[in-house]
Amino acid sequence: MAKSVTIETRSPGLGAVAPRVVVTLPTFRRPEHLLKTLESLRAQSFAEPFAVIVMDNDAERREGLAVAGPLFASGALEGLVLVAHDRGNCFAYNAGFETALETFPSMDFLLVIDDDECAEPGWIGHLVRTAEMTGADFVGGPQHPVFEGGGTNAYGRHPVFTPHYDRTGPVPILYSSGNVLVRRRVLDRMERPFLDPAFNFIGGGDSDFYARARRRGFAFAWCEEAPVFETTPMRRTEYSWIQARSLRNGAISSIIEWRAQPGLSGRARTLLKSAALLAAAPFRSIVLGARTRSAVIGLYPVHVAVGRLMAEFGMVNEQYRRPEQN
Repeated sequence: MAKSVTIETRSPGLGAVAPRVVVTLPTFRRPEHLLKTLESLRAQSFAEPFAVIVMDNDAERREGLAVAGPLFASGALEGLVLVAHDRGNCFAYNAGFETALETFPSMDFLLVIDDDECAEPGWIGHLVRTAEMTGADFVGGPQHPVFEGGGTNAYGRHPVFTPHYDRTGPVPILYSSGNVLVRRRVLDRMERPFLDPAFNFIGGGDSDFYARARRRGFAFAWCEEAPVFETTPMRRTEYSWIQARSLRNGAISSIIEWRAQPGLSGRARTLLKSAALLAAAPFRSIVLGARTRSAVIGLYPVHVAVGRLMAEFGMVNEQYRRPEQN
C-alpha cells in the first residue's frame, strides 16, 4: 500500500468476503451527494456480493470519510473507506485501483462511479453481463445529466453532456471513467501508475489510460442499459464553463496524440492535424448549429480546435485546480 494512502474504515468481517465485483468511488467535498451515491449502490439488485471502496481525496476536511465511514463500520455497506492524501483525481483513482487489487484477490471486475452520480438498481448487473457477453476488457455506460432546478436545460444536447454511443456492443474506445467496468486482467498487465498524475488537474487521465490500453490490445464495449445520472450544477450551464470544458477537451485530445507519437515527426503530425481541424471547424460548426438550432452548441468544433492549438503551445486550462468552480 502506498504511504500516501490510509485505510480509515473497514466493514466488519471484510476479510471473509471474496467478491468478484468491486466498486470504486472517488470523492472530494461532496458529502451530501456521496450519501446519495452510496444509497444507489445499496439498492443494487446484483445477485452476488460486491464490495465498495470510497476514496476521499481531501486529507484536510475528510468530509467523505465522515459521512461514509459510519455506513461501512456498521456493515450497511461491504468494503472500506480510505484517504488519498495526494490531491488530484488521478491519485484518487490510482489509490482505489491499487487498494482493490491488494484487498480483494478474488476480484474479476472493477467498476467506477463518481460522487455526483447515482446508479439504477441494475447498474452492476448490466455492466457485468455486457462484459461477459462481449468479452470486452472495458465496458462504459451513459452519464445522463440531471440539471439543478429540474427540467431539461437548453444545452442538454451539447457534446460535453451527451454520451459518445447509444447502442450496446463493442466500441473502438471509451472517453470517461465516471461510469465504467474494468477487468482485473487490465490492471494486472498495465503499467503503474494507471492514471498519469500529469492529468490530475486538467482531466483526461482516464482517456490517456484507455489510449494506452488500446495500444496494448485491450477491447472496449458499451452498455446502454447501465446509465448513471449525474447531478449537474447550474454553473455548468453557463457559457464560460461550457467553453472552458470544450477547450479542455481539445487540449486533452492533442496531448494524448503527442504521447502516442513521440518525437519531432509525431509532434509535426499532431500540429498539422490541429491546424486542419481548425480550418474545418467553422464549416462543422455551421452544420452542428443548424442541426441543433443552437449557436452555443454549434461553436463546439471551433472550441475543440482552438483548444488543440493552444495545447500545442503549452496553454492548457487546469479546470480541476479550483474544484469549487468546476
